[in-house]
Amino acid sequence: MVKKGIAAVVAALAAAGIAGCADRTQYTTVDGVMLGTTLHVAADVKAVDRKTLYAAVMALDAEAKASMSIFDEESLLSRLNRNETDSVDRHIAFNLRLADSIGRLSDGRYDVTVKPLVEAWGFAGRERTENPNVDSILQFVGREKVRIVDGRLVKDDPRVELDFNSVAKGYTVDLLAALVERFGAENYLVDIGGEVRCRGVNREGRPWRIGIETPFDGNMSNGEYLQKRIALTEGGLATSGNYRRFYLDSEGRKVAHTIDPRTGRSALSRLLSVTVAAPTCAEADALGTMFLAMGADDALARAESLPGVKVYFILAGEGDAYEEWVSPAMKALIMN
Repeated sequence: MVKKGIAAVVAALAAAGIAGCADRTQYTTVDGVMLGTTLHVAADVKAVDRKTLYAAVMALDAEAKASMSIFDEESLLSRLNRNETDSVDRHIAFNLRLADSIGRLSDGRYDVTVKPLVEAWGFAGRERTENPNVDSILQFVGREKVRIVDGRLVKDDPRVELDFNSVAKGYTVDLLAALVERFGAENYLVDIGGEVRCRGVNREGRPWRIGIETPFDGNMSNGEYLQKRIALTEGGLATSGNYRRFYLDSEGRKVAHTIDPRTGRSALSRLLSVTVAAPTCAEADALGTMFLAMGADDALARAESLPGVKVYFILAGEGDAYEEWVSPAMKALIMN
């Protein structure tokens, strides 16, 4: 399956009039770093200043990393993976439940026990192995090998390890949205590394406009090359793609961070980018990962089988051209 990389969604805030004058509503903005990536908040919080809001956001950042980070050796998830504890907190319990619901849609392509494979291929902060022995690793990969019983994580094999990078960022976006709502915001956009949740309108009184990047290999432009813009007034949006986090092996073959847990190898296809809109960013994040891992044909078939799903696919076409597929429910959100 997948270790989620940097999402391809970029909030087109300049175009949305964030710096405009003649404001209808006073918006507080916060910019910085969260979960090791970019942070942007624009919200009509009514009873808190920027400094107080920033402090609350940073406290949430620390809480999320202390729970779910695979890069922090002292996080709860890292200790669970090393079998130093079996107690789970609310964040890990929620994400495991969500992983189960998405996994049932994926025919085995979405599986949060994929961490040993992701690590072997060099996408979990460890040095990669040239041609890892995936068959030996697959013996302890599988969602059925781990469960929660009475608040405790039970593993069938102690080598089972969890990786929530395919959903944790979207989930934290949802926590951030809940935070600004507790501060009284009725209109807001929160963005962590391109994963977005919003409500209401921007300060021009229009829907929030979010740009979807053109998925050419190595595109790190953060919004300079956009394929489409999405207009959103409620819910979460996330994009998955294999065009940023990849490398070429010694034989020149592309190895990307999206790993199929059935084969233990990169799940590469002509499906280059998947954008999903959903009620929560956690759902959008996980579904985007799922579709990308399924590959073009299976992802298209599955999307067509899910009434109401809001998804936008960018696929490789002839030569350097792109093909696009937009689900009926998503079409209303695409800006011309």
